[in-house]
Amino acid sequence: MAFEAVANEIANLGLDEVTLFGSGTELAGRAYAFSSTSLIPRESFERFPKVPPFRTEYIYEESTWALNHLRSYRPNDADVTVTCSYPFVNWMLTRWPPFRRKPAHIFVTQNGDWPAYCDDLEYSQFRCDGLICTNPDYYERNKDRWPSILVPNGFDPKKFYPAKGDRAQFDFSEKGPIVLMVSALVDSKRVLEGMRAVAEIPDAQLVVAGDGPLREKFDALGEEIMPGRFRRMTLPLDQMPDLYRVADVMLHPTFHESFGNVYVEALATGIPVVAHDYPVTKWIYGGDYPGLTDAGDEELLIKALKAALERGKENAIRRADNAVTRFAWENIAKKYREFLAEVHARHRSLVS
Repeated sequence: MAFEAVANEIANLGLDEVTLFGSGTELAGRAYAFSSTSLIPRESFERFPKVPPFRTEYIYEESTWALNHLRSYRPNDADVTVTCSYPFVNWMLTRWPPFRRKPAHIFVTQNGDWPAYCDDLEYSQFRCDGLICTNPDYYERNKDRWPSILVPNGFDPKKFYPAKGDRAQFDFSEKGPIVLMVSALVDSKRVLEGMRAVAEIPDAQLVVAGDGPLREKFDALGEEIMPGRFRRMTLPLDQMPDLYRVADVMLHPTFHESFGNVYVEALATGIPVVAHDYPVTKWIYGGDYPGLTDAGDEELLIKALKAALERGKENAIRRADNAVTRFAWENIAKKYREFLAEVHARHRSLVS
């Protein structure tokens, strides 16, 4: 989603030719060119062994995309390439074809910065000409090793803004507050721990927008501790702003995110957030934010949820305007474009 938004905004500037390579179908009305390459979906690999470099089902999926894309990849068509995928896409863009010209390569830490600083196993083969860091921790850790810049993710202010939500749109009960989690169902997101906390709030409904290998455990736990009060669903992106608006609070109990678009989307739509208190969330929310807590302490997490529900949306709505200046995709894309141009110029001088 981040790359699609940045590609569209850079193309709208009218200064460059931008092509987005991915899977799936082309989105109408976009300013960039789109090229689709097939892949085998990650769900097919959930039970596959997790060994280096195939550490997750996402990397298995990436490998199938890279293998298929390699057949049509033409490096001479590009001045700069950008990815957040490692290892296979990064290896393709920085090593293929051998002994011939390759465009400057930018790596974005959307999925973590391990490749950029770790020298073990497959990570020792990482290369880039520029690094876009999505949070201050990543920037401080890597700025002396790679040409780097700190650029957050963003949101579309035309879609994400405060407005009255309509529960009937999603067939939600009118009884009780709605706690929303927007998250993949994987261990690192701590969705099961989040459910246990919500279950302790009488009448609260839990809605989780996302999917992943924990779906069966999630459903089983829900039937055990809060039957009839939880819903798991997947939605098209254009319905997500409406889903945020019907929520009374958003819960995101993970201990770490590379950035976490959900933080900003909730901020922009004016709903209270309960999340783990650590440097990234402090940076995103500008320091003192009432919903930040130690998410590893179940009692504190429950207390923070109850407090957020008692405060209501008034304070969160007042904070929504601050999101536009810092996180609107239009502003984020300009920073991307400036850095890409800088890296391209430096790369061209080195290879000429």
